[in-house]
Amino acid sequence: MIKETVRTSELNSFASIRACRPWRVISAQTWLAGIFILLSFPNAFAESDFSAFWKKFKTAVAAGDKATVAEMTKFPLSMPYGVKVVKSKEDFLRRYNEIFKGEANAAQCFAKVEPQKEGGQYEVYCPFKDTPNDMENAPIRFVFESIKGGWRFAGLDNINE
Repeated sequence: MIKETVRTSELNSFASIRACRPWRVISAQTWLAGIFILLSFPNAFAESDFSAFWKKFKTAVAAGDKATVAEMTKFPLSMPYGVKVVKSKEDFLRRYNEIFKGEANAAQCFAKVEPQKEGGQYEVYCPFKDTPNDMENAPIRFVFESIKGGWRFAGLDNINE
């Protein structure tokens, strides 16, 4: 009698598994469809990732948080024509004022300007620090690229040179 009870409970458990199986198939199909949709629109995630990166980056620049900005920078950091590249974090920390307070006041600019998507990167154009409200003449370009570890500050350029 105990064996029959076990068999009956075993049958009931298998029946419940079979009854749940269509839901598992539907769930798997739904999951695969969701993954397919996500893979079809990678830019939506890149843009939202950049938005979070940009908020943190511009806040760190405004606060003068050199260490955080350095962690968010790709090395070597490209520099304008005729200016030596920034090779390392240590070099970046030494040259921080040259990069963010040299030709443009980056903190002031970043508070007003939104990044523009250009191909697979983002760019921020800033005016010279002597004419901070002249957005018609904003030749100082800060470039941001996506790498394996996420978005990084990748270059500084003066498009007039």
